Amino acid sequence: MIERLWAAGEMPYRDGLYRPDDTGRDVHVDGPGAYHPDAGQPIPFRLGEPLDVVLAIEEDGTTEVDTCFESPLPDGSGWMSGGGSGMGNVGYLARLGSDRTLRWVAVMYFSNPFITVHYEGTTAVCTNDWRNRLTLDLALLDPA
Repeated sequence: MIERLWAAGEMPYRDGLYRPDDTGRDVHVDGPGAYHPDAGQPIPFRLGEPLDVVLAIEEDGTTEVDTCFESPLPDGSGWMSGGGSGMGNVGYLARLGSDRTLRWVAVMYFSNPFITVHYEGTTAVCTNDWRNRLTLDLALLDPA
């Protein structure tokens, strides 16, 4: 299901980390708005409990993927993709394999679109259009 959605340019419309094997985890992201006094700050990112992917899609539907960047990983093992969707409040980050197949996509309803990424070892530092930064340890998110 997730693989088909991604291939069609869509993703689930609920906060979560989704994998092509149709497993997922809740994602908790809070981020201040562009004009909030804390704009330009780190964005907390927490993985929660397992997510029922089928139920998430049945209840909240899907949304289009609007890509702002695709960036090769420094070790050559694949790509990071980021962007948004919807009314401008939704952001996503995705890890793609070297052949650009989906390894996971993290959908965040209140993060706003992600527009850039830079790398620090196995860490991706992603910046949204509010200049807020979300730091992901790619080694922890990638399946074994």
